[in-house]
Amino acid sequence: MRQRIAWGLARAALGWLVAGVMAFPVFWMALAAFKTELDAIASPPLLFFTPTLENFAEIQQRVDYLAHTWNSIVVAFGSTILAGLVGAPAAYSMAFIPTRRTRSVLLWMLSTKFMPAAGVLVPIYLLLISAGLLDTRTGLLLITLLANLPLVVWMLYSYFKEVPLEIVDAARVDGARPLQQLGFVVLPLAAPGVASTALMAVILSWNESFWCINVTAVNAGTLAVAIASFSNPEGFFWAKLSTASLASVAPIMVFGWLTQRQLARGLTFGAVK
Repeated sequence: MRQRIAWGLARAALGWLVAGVMAFPVFWMALAAFKTELDAIASPPLLFFTPTLENFAEIQQRVDYLAHTWNSIVVAFGSTILAGLVGAPAAYSMAFIPTRRTRSVLLWMLSTKFMPAAGVLVPIYLLLISAGLLDTRTGLLLITLLANLPLVVWMLYSYFKEVPLEIVDAARVDGARPLQQLGFVVLPLAAPGVASTALMAVILSWNESFWCINVTAVNAGTLAVAIASFSNPEGFFWAKLSTASLASVAPIMVFGWLTQRQLARGLTFGAVK
């Protein structure tokens, strides 16, 4: 009994240690956001200092934080909604109307995630110029949609496979068409998995930086572009860079904290029969 208690305490301590190590960069970034530039580059680093809000005011004046935040919201949630509208029917057909090529198609979709984004930067850049979508929310939204669609289809496919086939067959016998089966039977039964898929897509879209920096600028720049603007060839504005980073990650961290129960429930959906 004592050994079990000791082992439980050791695991708890290890868990808190790992969590502390992972959270330390965010904690230090939050501290630096309230420092002056001199305090931010002080050696040794200052743990106690006089906090200031001047960095936040300068960020709003320099990069228009609210406009960049709105662009991030539109791209993240817009691409997630479109990915769901396209990916859900595709995952349904692969899960409940499979063919001999279904597995090959799934593997091909997943293989597109193996290619580094830099490998297709030039052709996509030229396509955006030809279509007049360079530095537009529409162009960035389409790129983010295509980047996350394979993951969305794979996740929804795995969750849809957990739905008993007998229930779907019963809906077919009752005369329900495929879209009706998807909307009234499959999606409600797989709701936790659908929610976790949507949350993952939003988080991935929000954290996207490569495409945001390379295909957007003033008009459609997201928070990733705002962060990148605080670097220059001579070095970094550490305090302002930390402030911009904190202002960028804070919304998605709050969003993740509010939806953590749905995310955990969806990731464990079907784990216990």
